[in-house]
Amino acid sequence: TPRELDVLALLAQGLTNKEIAQRLVISHGTVRQHAYNLYQKLQVNTRQQAVMKAVDLGIRFPE
Repeated sequence: TPRELDVLALLAQGLTNKEIAQRLVISHGTVRQHAYNLYQKLQVNTRQQAVMKAVDLGIRFPE
């Protein structure tokens, strides 16, 4: 989803879930759910793996 891509872009910048929540004005739990959804879709287990897989797949991060 577009919001998951927003979260992924901020994960790629090294932000914590709390920082992402503050930046996107959403709850910490919502960030965790978006990250979990990303991990499932990308078939990975960590944020680093998610970012690397996204880059490998050519996913562009929103600015």
